[in-house]
Amino acid sequence: MNGRTADVILVEDSDEDAELALRGLRKQKVANGVHRLHDGAAALDFFFAEGEPVPSAKVILLDLKLPKVHGLEVLRRLKSDPRTQPIPVVMLTSSKEDRDLAEAYRLGVNSYIVKPVEFDKFMTTLECIGTYWLTLNQLPA
Repeated sequence: MNGRTADVILVEDSDEDAELALRGLRKQKVANGVHRLHDGAAALDFFFAEGEPVPSAKVILLDLKLPKVHGLEVLRRLKSDPRTQPIPVVMLTSSKEDRDLAEAYRLGVNSYIVKPVEFDKFMTTLECIGTYWLTLNQLPA
């Protein structure tokens, strides 16, 4: 993985949740292909940096409640730009709010997953995400 290409872009402010996500993805043999960003502003800088090529990824795992720039705003920007629009975005959040779910889908999210609280269920969820988005899903060239 170079700095602008990764299998997974993980946008997560919680170190604990990020570590759990990395543990779950390691079972899919992609932990080295993960680039983590800590907040929404860093995500927007990463994807839309002046003079840099747009990063490529098989999937973006995006938290909803991020510092600096909210996850829905990051999603809106990603899905409104033709360069990043084809990259699948999975909202991985603790929010079970109907309005968050509805707004995420209105903005073009590809999947909305509520983070399980129990460790084993969280690991299983990340393994399933990895299997589907990194192995089964087909992206345009």
